Amino acid sequence: MTTQGRTVRLFLVDGAPTGLMTAEIMNWTGHALVSPRSRLPDALRRDEANRTGVYLLYGNDPDQPSRSRVYVGEGDSVADRLRMHAKDSKKDFWSNVCIVTSKDQNLTKAHVRYLESRIVEIIRDADRANLANGNEPSSKLLPESDVADMEYFLAQMQMVLPVVGLDFLRPKVALPQAPGVGANLARESGLELALISKKHNIEARAVEQDGEVTVLKGSKATARSDFVQNSYRALRDTLIQDGRLKPTSDPGVLEFVSDVQFPSPSAAAAVVFNRNSNGRMDWKLASTGQTLKDFQDAQLTESEEASHSTPSLGETES
Repeated sequence: MTTQGRTVRLFLVDGAPTGLMTAEIMNWTGHALVSPRSRLPDALRRDEANRTGVYLLYGNDPDQPSRSRVYVGEGDSVADRLRMHAKDSKKDFWSNVCIVTSKDQNLTKAHVRYLESRIVEIIRDADRANLANGNEPSSKLLPESDVADMEYFLAQMQMVLPVVGLDFLRPKVALPQAPGVGANLARESGLELALISKKHNIEARAVEQDGEVTVLKGSKATARSDFVQNSYRALRDTLIQDGRLKPTSDPGVLEFVSDVQFPSPSAAAAVVFNRNSNGRMDWKLASTGQTLKDFQDAQLTESEEASHSTPSLGETES
């Protein structure tokens, strides 16, 4: 089934892409306000910051440079809570804040406690950032109808927040259910990829979805370090330092001990091979052995043929 499109409305409050920004979705009562920490006083003067809502404090994790750290909170007046956090030396990691409230001001304390608990759960399951919350917040019991409303509210948050650069709520990609899936299913659930090198005794498995490649836990990478060029060497070194890529009993092989997301096929392949790599050529479809490049080129050809076979506006089929 084709997913319906959405209209996300972004507003640059000061006309600058790095300043205050608001985000809304048509027919959603929610409202997101994003601000750099340096502009926090301006953000807290806005009406929405003084409403009941949830907030996310986020920035680079000083203990794990390859990851972000996020703190999730809630409050009857978000502004009051943020003033406290801004003075807390234990939370100096955050450089940005996202405040999510309701335009109709119908969110109650019970609602935002539920949202806070669910957001923490979603971020933990997605594993795209490290949580700074010391204890997992307990969600207040809600009537069944309110739970349904809050789950819809969450679904809209998961739609709009990645648009403003917060991907913490994006779920992990799912593997195709069976080999040989069609192109439509592959686009919906992720394209299963494999990278195998008998020469280096390594095999890596990954899922590509929307340009992002997730190398799966248990995948192997070469331990060789004598290659001349690797543009992603710093990223690889960070993964080793963070303990996400560890040595094995084979001195020539490293292993991914958790799923790791990469921004492109080439970044993922470069970390696996420890050298520059054309990921679209090196990654292959696990089901067919076709290179990712050939698969994507075939999709383009199909699209081109389909567009040529469709009558243009004003033309009629003979």
